[in-house]
Amino acid sequence: MIETYQAILLAILQGFTEFLPISSSAHLVIPSLVLGWPDQGLAFDVAVHVGTLSAVIFYYRADLARMAGSWLRSLAGGPASEDSLLVWYLALATLPVIAVGFLAGDYIESGLRNLPVIATTTLLFGLLLGVADRRAVKVPGSKPITLAMALLVGLAQAVAPIPGVSRSGITISAALLLGMNRQAAARFSFLLSIPVIAGAGTLKTWELLSSGVFVDWLLLGLGALVSGITAYLCIALFLRLLDRMGLMPFVYYRVLLALALYALWLA
Repeated sequence: MIETYQAILLAILQGFTEFLPISSSAHLVIPSLVLGWPDQGLAFDVAVHVGTLSAVIFYYRADLARMAGSWLRSLAGGPASEDSLLVWYLALATLPVIAVGFLAGDYIESGLRNLPVIATTTLLFGLLLGVADRRAVKVPGSKPITLAMALLVGLAQAVAPIPGVSRSGITISAALLLGMNRQAAARFSFLLSIPVIAGAGTLKTWELLSSGVFVDWLLLGLGALVSGITAYLCIALFLRLLDRMGLMPFVYYRVLLALALYALWLA
């Protein structure tokens, strides 16, 4: 069982790294390896997922309400709009990562959650983010999202369960390489996180209810609150500064983090 201060720090770490393109798994492995902290447990994982999901839904609440209304009107026979099509595109883009989770989820958890894998993926997909960001500088506008683009971003997201890849990092990279500008790429990536986080949280909740383990509800509530507040602030600050600073600071950070993880592995 983790202590209260550990829960707060892990929730802050989860909230920040869930949406920044720096990989939450690469960061959450460090406290246990360097500080000897115990595993936070399934219940705490559920709590911080609830927190980060609540944050992204609240941030995009106006967009989601508009999209839902347009989608329902289109189902009732109304004309298709950009918002109603976006709902279908997000659903389509979610399917590949669901398939990977069902087919290879157990192997990824047992065979790939180790330092050399996390360090390597942190480095390689960080460099890919840098290539995509350099490409984005040369794109004057943003291409409208199409069915093919949504599917390609979804296929890129399929490798996100591998530790160190970063779900937001790989989806933003793919969107930029397909011609979206930074703001459009980040928005699609964050909206795409909603069904992914909701699905992962639902599975973890089912596992938790089936396990019959003791649940410290006060600690879980604290974790959900802290991760939610942190994630909301992270999304707002990231989108505000994105065009001004670009993505290269995250690329440099990932390279340094990968080197640190390699050093930990060799030590």
